[in-house]
Amino acid sequence: MGDLTSLLERLIQHQVAFVVVGGYAAVAHGCTLVTMDVDICCDFSVENLMRLQDALSDVNPVHRMTPKRLSLCLTPESCHGLKNLYLDTDLGQLDCLNFVLGIGAFPIVRKRSVVIHLPWGRCRILSLDALIEAKQAMDRPRDKEAVLQLSVIQEMQKRNK
Repeated sequence: MGDLTSLLERLIQHQVAFVVVGGYAAVAHGCTLVTMDVDICCDFSVENLMRLQDALSDVNPVHRMTPKRLSLCLTPESCHGLKNLYLDTDLGQLDCLNFVLGIGAFPIVRKRSVVIHLPWGRCRILSLDALIEAKQAMDRPRDKEAVLQLSVIQEMQKRNK
């Protein structure tokens, strides 16, 4: 599975603008599902992508969806037009998205996120309501299981208020 928390720590330390949106966010909300990667929605500006590259520079990031598994080697020019990055690193897989199905692009995702406090800094994760919407929109078997668990967590939170 890798060291997914170290991936997040690096992103936070390098001030990458991102929101955790996938299974890792579900786990942070209390799901018991296992996740094998970190899915983030991030700002795809040149500046932010260069910070992302700096954060990962010493953990051998490669494009995992390309046959040759090319190393991540961004330039300001190559950042233009990027929509997603699917990376393998020495610490694990990192999927960087600029859009979340059922929610929208990064500015909307950020507005629908909450801050959690981790030992190495603050981190944004998709809010419980928004995560349920995103998982419902994905409509995959593993997302359906996550929706079941997240809905129970949501109901328990409502009762406790």
